[in-house]
Amino acid sequence: MPTETHNDLRAAVRDLCRNFPDGYWRELDARRGYPDSFVKALTDAGYLAALIPEEYGGSGLGIEEAAVILEEVNHSGANSGACHAQMYTMGTLLRHGSDVQKREYLPRIAAGELRLQAFGVSEPTTGSDTTQLKTTATRKGDTYVIRGQKVWISRAEHSDLLLLIARTTPADQVKKRTEGLSIFLVDLRTAIGHGLTIRPIRTMMNHATTELFFDDLEIPASALVGEEGKGFRYLLDGLNAERILIAAECVGDGRWFLERATKYAKERVVFARPIGQNQGVQFPIARAHVNVEAANLMRMRAAELFDKGEPCGAEANMAKLLAADASWEAANVAIQTHGGFGFAEDYDIERKFRETRLYQVAPISTNMILAYVAEHVLGLPRSY
Repeated sequence: MPTETHNDLRAAVRDLCRNFPDGYWRELDARRGYPDSFVKALTDAGYLAALIPEEYGGSGLGIEEAAVILEEVNHSGANSGACHAQMYTMGTLLRHGSDVQKREYLPRIAAGELRLQAFGVSEPTTGSDTTQLKTTATRKGDTYVIRGQKVWISRAEHSDLLLLIARTTPADQVKKRTEGLSIFLVDLRTAIGHGLTIRPIRTMMNHATTELFFDDLEIPASALVGEEGKGFRYLLDGLNAERILIAAECVGDGRWFLERATKYAKERVVFARPIGQNQGVQFPIARAHVNVEAANLMRMRAAELFDKGEPCGAEANMAKLLAADASWEAANVAIQTHGGFGFAEDYDIERKFRETRLYQVAPISTNMILAYVAEHVLGLPRSY
């Protein structure tokens, strides 16, 4: 639940974000630029190291506090998508990395010397069926040789390190399809041009996403995170944190849309009265507000359970679905309230509209969440 610490954290993040007003994001969006100065400011303030333990130079905060940070970033009109992965990929290294890996990388990530902003999972031919991925990592002496392709890998051009999942045991040689996958920590600074090619993908929103091509990339065996063949389980371990943090971003988006819509509805006068006086305008705004606040309650519940170390898979997934739906509803309400001005770049609604639409699809689609709830919460037969 909200605490004085949370309120202070919100205020501090809000103050930082004021240095990056709408015009900053609008200009970046126009040229599909990466917000380096914004990410640096968040890093220098210690916010991106929120989940790194103090012994490694981080803040040692919980997921509740991390969610507050990302919520306020989006609530300010900014886009956490430029840097949020550093928070939710961190858990894989923290929980399963070796002591050597943690001592080598975590303090430097916390200090801003290194960025861990990319996670290579999705592939062109497998989509959500991660167990069927085709990228392979073959042991060769003291190295692994990586071959394959990844797609929709965001921020790879702006990251120093990449967490990569690849198959180390052929699928026809394992008893369960979830076996034989492994996770590696790849140093992009030495990999690019030596077996790794990155190709940007221009999308409807400014998300710095890419395709990765691995052509016999050799990485040291020490890059393996945890045990070989256990990568799928490690991947699942981090999904609850990802769901909760994305839900918080959507709540922030939703509140931004509603504040803009409410302000415009009060100020815009047509037929000698503010348009917000009309129930046809105010009811959709009010309903969207109700849904954003309801989604926030589920997000807070999921974060509370997560920080207590209790099971929270259902709550984390439901929080992400509710918040993504609520922010998308609020986005549509903001467009409708502004009318033609909602499509004008100078009002920023259309930019945030495009950004929040992503969360209906990624990093997990709402349909996959419904399938999870149906099977794991309601006990219905598996649908896929």
